[in-house]
Amino acid sequence: PTIITQIANGAREIMVGDLTPTRDFNFVADTARGFLALARAEGVEGQEYNISTGTEVTMLQTLQTIARLMGREVNYVTDPQRLRPGKSEVFRLCGDSTRLRELTGWRPEVSLEEGLQRTIDWFVRPENLARYKWDIYNV
Repeated sequence: PTIITQIANGAREIMVGDLTPTRDFNFVADTARGFLALARAEGVEGQEYNISTGTEVTMLQTLQTIARLMGREVNYVTDPQRLRPGKSEVFRLCGDSTRLRELTGWRPEVSLEEGLQRTIDWFVRPENLARYKWDIYNV
């Protein structure tokens, strides 16, 4: 959201941390559907399940997609405050939802781009955007 709110407020230089880590982003509606699928399933107690897309994307790719979807050209500036302390960064996060899919048939339905667009659409509404201090980074 901080990236979205910075761009939505007209910032041309976006303050960021490390852009090399990868993440497996899952839209909240898909996550909720995954929890509901598990709640309806039998024999899940004590088991581990991933609610994930199985696709990893770098933070840089994510930010570039956000800027493109918002129709803005921006520069990314590394803010030392936003860098994690040494050895605390998780550089790759990517889940495998095979067990969940085999048990319940669950699959993610919202693509990364669609989820980002829905998120952008929510944040840029004036009543929502006004809630965020886009120019202040709270650690």
